[in-house]
Amino acid sequence: MSEREEGTATIEFVWLTLLLLVPFVYILVAVFDTQRASFGVSTASRSAARAFLQAPDPATAEQRARLAARVALDDQGLDGASVRITCLPSPGECLQPGSSVRVVVRATQRLPLTPSSLGAQLGGVTVDSTHTEPYGSFRKER
Repeated sequence: MSEREEGTATIEFVWLTLLLLVPFVYILVAVFDTQRASFGVSTASRSAARAFLQAPDPATAEQRARLAARVALDDQGLDGASVRITCLPSPGECLQPGSSVRVVVRATQRLPLTPSSLGAQLGGVTVDSTHTEPYGSFRKER
């Protein structure tokens, strides 16, 4: 071994560590962000459906459901999610025995460290959740 090769193993080890570790950490952060978004939309759809069914009338139910979804989404740091609320079997049969409410929440989680100057469509993972909650046939009148 010549004197010129002494100490190059340490340099090679540092470079290989950086080349392998940085992408691995980036992938982990992206997966964790996506999981957080998935948990957020799931919680939002479930909370919104339950809040909807506890309201006295459909107009109040819609407001409460959207507020419950917003609180759950804000808790996970999700902005720009869409919330769609549908009464089943038909839109006119909300809050009646035998009916159900379906809440669909959809959000796009941007990939970490993507600059906003390159546009919103650069990279992201879209997650959504659908929750259907029955009103119930045996409910006490208020």
